[in-house]
Amino acid sequence: MSVFTAAADQSVCTPLPVLGKDVTVPLVTGGEVTYAALDYAASAPALQRVWDDVAAYAPYYGSVHRGAGYLSQLSTDLFESSRVTVAEFLGCRAGDQVIFTRSTTDSLNLLAAALPADCQVFVFETEHHASLLPWRDARVTYLNAPRTPAQAVATLERALADRDPYGPALVCVTGASNVTGELWPVRELAAAAHAHGARIVLDAAQLAPHHPVDIAELDVDWVAFSGHKLYAPFGSGVLAGRSDWLRDAEPYLAGGGASRKVARRADGAVDVEWHTTAARHEAGSPNVIGVYSIASACRALTEAGFEGLVAREQQLVSAVRAGLAEVPEVRVLSLFGDDAPRVGVISFVVEGWNSSHFAAALSAEYGIGVRDGLFCAHPLVRTLLGSDPQEVGECGAPEAEPGERSLNAIRVSFGAGTPDEHIERFVRAVKELVSQGAQWKYRTEEGRCVPDRGTAQV
Repeated sequence: MSVFTAAADQSVCTPLPVLGKDVTVPLVTGGEVTYAALDYAASAPALQRVWDDVAAYAPYYGSVHRGAGYLSQLSTDLFESSRVTVAEFLGCRAGDQVIFTRSTTDSLNLLAAALPADCQVFVFETEHHASLLPWRDARVTYLNAPRTPAQAVATLERALADRDPYGPALVCVTGASNVTGELWPVRELAAAAHAHGARIVLDAAQLAPHHPVDIAELDVDWVAFSGHKLYAPFGSGVLAGRSDWLRDAEPYLAGGGASRKVARRADGAVDVEWHTTAARHEAGSPNVIGVYSIASACRALTEAGFEGLVAREQQLVSAVRAGLAEVPEVRVLSLFGDDAPRVGVISFVVEGWNSSHFAAALSAEYGIGVRDGLFCAHPLVRTLLGSDPQEVGECGAPEAEPGERSLNAIRVSFGAGTPDEHIERFVRAVKELVSQGAQWKYRTEEGRCVPDRGTAQV
């Protein structure tokens, strides 16, 4: 019997078809099982719709921009129409630019390179490293982890009011935590930033796959996200928003595509006139298939209906949280508390278990893929675990024996392609591992906790 009681609700979608849904994996205890992909927060499986669209286009692939041939013109039209699709998906305003990048990390590094002189950046310590670390050439103020959404807004307002000298400023904030899944008060933070003369960029890597993102409605200046978390493969990302800082900055990369005119001077040097459009920061041959896959995913999610997708995901969230609540040894990590709205990203620790050992057992004995570590958000996870910032703990398996206190956490994440059975199997596996223990022995090998092949648990 399914854990879901609202399956008949017409506002709730069925899982969207994804690649890999029928892949089987071997179990260390013998036999095979259909793989339960519950690591969407790292990379979500590609939608079947996206894969089909890419496969249909692939024979017509050609060089983008300036090519005279039919396939080049077709590919150019597809590339630029994908930009329009993404702009519509994000609710971009007139004058906003959509720039295609490699990832959220690349997008935020691009914006960091475009900051005006003497810009001050404000970022919470709770951010993913992609939005915590790019601001190396700016004056950065790191804000302590808030414990309520209201505290987040108040903390930002105080920091902005106290800044000296008063000048250009940028706030960087996540839309949904990649550790706890909790939604941040983006609209309120944007209002606070603008009230103090600052701009704001939204890291929507974990928000866009789970929830509508509207630049105009949220009143943010920029949005960054990755295709590989939005059910689109091939390593593409997006930076969308205001054009002025981007237009005034030096090109992110110097090369073909970013330049309008290049001429030699009499003294032997080179004069360059750069584009003022999105092309200014898209030098080189673009990832046409990656860009098209993002646009395809945007269309697929829009056509499926975000309202139904969100409703079903909330059922999944409720089922996981209810199941984990029945295990006293499990502690779910949270900044804002149990009642905080969240997407399908949940991190936890298990008393008496090393997190890497627990994650390895889920994989080897149940065919469930989750993530263990600090999730490229080291300061946040250490804060949530109550550990000293200097205490040892890295992404991957620590040098600790199974059962020792864990300095890492376990993260389960899911979304539009997750079937009920994967959630049910996960909850059952957690309960069995905690109550009965692992059936196999494990060891650390090259930074990962792995089954000790041929040696069953004694």
